[in-house]
Amino acid sequence: MNDGGLQGDEQPASTSATPTEATTELAPSPAVEGALAGPVPENRRRRRWPLWTAMLAVLLTLSIGVPVVLLTGGASDVEVGEPATAASPTENPTTVAARQIAERITAQLDKQAAALLGGDRSGFAAIASSAVRPDLRRRFDALKALRVMHWQGRPIGLPTSAGRAGEWRVSIEFQYCFVVRNCQPSPMAVETRWRDGAEPQLLTFPKSKSSAYVNGRYNGQPGALPWEVSKLAVRVGKRVMVASTPAHRDRLPGLLKRAEEAAKVADSYVVTGAPPDLYRVFYAGPKEWDRWYGGDQPEWGAGYAVNVGGGHHEVVLAPETLGYGPGLDELLRHELAHTASLPDKNYWDDSAWWLIEGLAEHAGAEGRPVGRYEGLVPTRRLVRGDWDGKLDKLIPADDAPYEEVAGNYGIAYLAFRHLVDRFGEERAFAFFKAVVYDLRLPAQTSEEIFGQSWSSLRKECVAYVRKAVR
Repeated sequence: MNDGGLQGDEQPASTSATPTEATTELAPSPAVEGALAGPVPENRRRRRWPLWTAMLAVLLTLSIGVPVVLLTGGASDVEVGEPATAASPTENPTTVAARQIAERITAQLDKQAAALLGGDRSGFAAIASSAVRPDLRRRFDALKALRVMHWQGRPIGLPTSAGRAGEWRVSIEFQYCFVVRNCQPSPMAVETRWRDGAEPQLLTFPKSKSSAYVNGRYNGQPGALPWEVSKLAVRVGKRVMVASTPAHRDRLPGLLKRAEEAAKVADSYVVTGAPPDLYRVFYAGPKEWDRWYGGDQPEWGAGYAVNVGGGHHEVVLAPETLGYGPGLDELLRHELAHTASLPDKNYWDDSAWWLIEGLAEHAGAEGRPVGRYEGLVPTRRLVRGDWDGKLDKLIPADDAPYEEVAGNYGIAYLAFRHLVDRFGEERAFAFFKAVVYDLRLPAQTSEEIFGQSWSSLRKECVAYVRKAVR
């Protein structure tokens, strides 16, 4: 553990590994993240929690997680990590050279992985030029603080000429796991530049960037990850890892304790499969809030859950949220419920927002009577105002007024609460799975699950909302 990390309640497993372990024990990259259906603006890609909750005593969240996908840089007919094959007699000499440099780059990445897992800080940075080594040493420290257990890098396709003799560009996909040795690894891809030689030298290693929409669908990564850009202090418990910058290390023990309690609630909101192997929570200072995962948060945001691939969502808490008192517990329950309930592939569109946020709000409320729901007052104002009774149009704009956002979350909570109260959690979760996982419209699945048409049931939900705020 480096100086920036804190020992947790568990002792870390050994991170030593032979070069073979460093490069072969990871599963191949999953069939990576999907796309958001429809041309949804990029700044809506996360569920965020409103920062003004201390004022309104309403703790909400909005963070439709962004998918991580593998970039496909360079012209190539080979898969990530595919071993080079013998060149055809008629193969282009440039392609032959590219295959050979890809093999040598792979060997360098294997050496780097062995150094990281073996605790060799200098060896981790040794594959790079002197200009890049300081950044690699900082990344090494952050990764070790996060208890990296698996790490593997592979070229994506073949390198292409960088425009200078002996220099090549190639996208590299890294797969990694924290704390849990046999987790499904998360992927991350970056564009790199190398100088050729018997042992190629890494010349540039930029931070990962948010990728753009393609044909109205999100096809990219969430932006710079905390360990890429920040020094980190870390605490690890039984179900949760919490991390922040060293400036906030004294707040981590208390945050970990509260997050562990929230995890117990979140575990019961798994829609299908097993609970997350580890909940990952990052507390951001003001600078980190604007840098981690692409930044670009609304003024009312106080947290979000972001999809980083491999079946993992990471929770980010905004500056000042640790001062929320009991409200922090509701925030944590809400966000961790997102990580437990959401699928690895994010294909749903805005019309499912009420269902996604309604479930998370239900977890945040932790069984309290409807009359004690913290967002009841702003919900009443919205419902008595100009709400048109539509559930599929509830998603608030990033610049929406505070109370309007609070009311939107409140309506989502009450509508989902009605499904649970009338039909039980099992059938409510089955409906969630059909809509969010299987992408079925409510009208296509309501009778099958609830024995009632969606048109009729939606009217019931609206009536329940209106009655609850009288």
